[in-house]
Amino acid sequence: MKRRDFVRMAGAAAITPLVPGSGIRTARGTHPSASHPTPWPGYDDAIVIDALSGPIQFNIPQEGLPLGPTALDHVRRSGVTGVNLTVNGRDSETGSAYTNSVARISQWLTEVEANPEVLVLVRGVADLHQAKERGALGLILGFQDAVPFENDLRLIDDFYARGLRIVQLTYNVQNRIGTGCLAPTDGGLTALGREAVARMDDLGILVDLSHCGSRTTLDGILTSAGPVAITHSGCNTIFRHPRSKDDEALRLLADRGGVVGIYLMPFLNASGPPTADAVLRHIDHALSVCGEDHVGIGSDQGIVPLDVSGDFQERFVEVSTQRSAAGIAAPREDTIPYVPELNDARKLETIADLMAARGHSSRVIEKVLGANFARLFGEVWR
Repeated sequence: MKRRDFVRMAGAAAITPLVPGSGIRTARGTHPSASHPTPWPGYDDAIVIDALSGPIQFNIPQEGLPLGPTALDHVRRSGVTGVNLTVNGRDSETGSAYTNSVARISQWLTEVEANPEVLVLVRGVADLHQAKERGALGLILGFQDAVPFENDLRLIDDFYARGLRIVQLTYNVQNRIGTGCLAPTDGGLTALGREAVARMDDLGILVDLSHCGSRTTLDGILTSAGPVAITHSGCNTIFRHPRSKDDEALRLLADRGGVVGIYLMPFLNASGPPTADAVLRHIDHALSVCGEDHVGIGSDQGIVPLDVSGDFQERFVEVSTQRSAAGIAAPREDTIPYVPELNDARKLETIADLMAARGHSSRVIEKVLGANFARLFGEVWR
């Protein structure tokens, strides 16, 4: 579906953004500091897709479900059209990865049913169109690990029927499908992994290679019959990190029609919190390698801004320690995973403003904000 098919037919009233991290509204067109760039005027009319996000943060100690009034207000004001929402579970004392994933999907479907004016379940591109028209947020159900179905590939069909539309093949470590980016050696896609990719292709599930190792990433791009995604990652040429990708993979992804989403994580730089400038440097490099039709944003953040006050630091350290003990924590996960300058429900608007200030055209900004991922979804989903 072409971008113009998504654009609102009726003029939308301007939404007042927040002073980043403050919760204080400012009038549209004014800014909390002289250093803030001039607003890019196209945000409210653009298709805005965050390729790894959700209404609330994940892997972070904070308020969960059901969504409260404050969270719903942030979602309404965000201007985001759709998010790739992680809904897979893992094996635990209370259930298998399959049953825990079914339970998480059920939780989010309950949220959609309870908040139809704010949330839309996305099963196809027409649902993204509907979300844009209504000023709602489209929830695209996604997995960040294939473990929930790796013992029985028939479960891919089961999850597709429940609304699953994006599947990341591995999560940092090795599974029966392939190898994650933290594993010491990467054997690439397994025979089972190739079968899984073929079944996803047949159904119209987008293959995601974000947390995969380098060989598994290349195998995934070449094995899929269609274009694939790296929904949330960075560029190793700018800063080398296991969660980011080499130019070889980025170029191959683009050559086959895929899209990479740049994340807003500490994996973008060597020390301290990542900055907005670091985000833009990775976006600029991805554009230079992949071209303007193959770059987007996958923030790896929730829409609700992160509240780092009170005892947050202690609770964050506890979660980080648990992830390290489980062997799934990437380097630099001991840094709070957010960009202070972009800690706002409308952070993608600020990125658009910053891109405009760096000289990017409106055409390129629209593509990075969401048109590229919308195009990819339209090519892959049935």
